[in-house]
Amino acid sequence: MFELDVIREFSSAHSLKGYCGNCSEKHGHNWSVQVFIRSGKLDEIGIAVDFKALKRELDALLLTLDHKDLNTVPPFDKINPTSENLAMYIYKTLGEKLNGNGIKVHRVRVGENQSSGASYFEE
Repeated sequence: MFELDVIREFSSAHSLKGYCGNCSEKHGHNWSVQVFIRSGKLDEIGIAVDFKALKRELDALLLTLDHKDLNTVPPFDKINPTSENLAMYIYKTLGEKLNGNGIKVHRVRVGENQSSGASYFEE
């Protein structure tokens, strides 16, 4: 099994509904997103996933979140834009585009800063 990963960043604001503390107020993060892809095979030139294609798909998705108030962006207009929910959303959205032909989005990690983050994966 091969595992590849890329890291990208975006900036946005959010507030957490129902949270008892400062995070209930509008604030911003420079988020990091790390996506892990697994593949059991390589193509004829020895590549599991083209990094350029992976980055292109991830960048297109993150563009919909970048410099936005996440509380106004679906599905986060209905669910809290927590690190956990962001990781699950990115995992599922990217999986719809990339999964197939032996390639699978394995895990997504979303970091609010250098020391705190959340991952989502399915077993």
